[in-house]
Amino acid sequence: MTVTVAAARTRSVPLAVRAVAVLLPVGPLAIAVLRLVLPYYTAPDSADVVRAANAHPGRESAVIWLGYVGVLLLVPGVMVVARLCRDAAPRLTTWALALAVPGYVSMGVMLGYDHLVWSATHAQLSVSDAAAVLDAAHPSLEVSMGVFVVGHVVGTVLLGLALLRSGRIPPWVAWAVTISQPIHFIATVVLGSPQVDFVGWSLTALGLAFVARVVLGDGAVGRRTGA
Repeated sequence: MTVTVAAARTRSVPLAVRAVAVLLPVGPLAIAVLRLVLPYYTAPDSADVVRAANAHPGRESAVIWLGYVGVLLLVPGVMVVARLCRDAAPRLTTWALALAVPGYVSMGVMLGYDHLVWSATHAQLSVSDAAAVLDAAHPSLEVSMGVFVVGHVVGTVLLGLALLRSGRIPPWVAWAVTISQPIHFIATVVLGSPQVDFVGWSLTALGLAFVARVVLGDGAVGRRTGA
């Protein structure tokens, strides 16, 4: 009797997924640096924000560019991460995306605040006039901030737990993702420490670098999601 064994069919990672996977750690790493160089990190009011931006115009410019990188890469990044864990943890992954995606999209509106800071200071407005411009910002800015805080913190926690349940990356890496944004929140709200904030976002970047390695080596990631 002759037995014919069909050759195993393999499928490479789709090009779009591969491109985003390569850039997975870049988005959170950009925000990590942004939080470290933000000139008005501990400024208590708009006037102090203006004074800090006037004193460090190069850092304020860097904040705008780094924020733009984050806006471009964070949402595609979490979508690729979801490919890795949604089979093992569909509900966690769905909730993670439902929170993280609008949270990261809201960064685009929040970045408008830094454009106001940049424009007001470079128009050589007085501190009081520039502060008045910032205080007159549209209410959507505050709404976007609330969506961002809740969405990206809770969403990243859920995404980390989904990665943990998937078993596709080392548990310590999944836990690093899980705790990274609570660290960012504590650094911002409680400690007022850009250094600790940098560590929090860097943990996110580290976790996504591990995810990228798995995605790039696993053609099944594309097959499971119909790519």
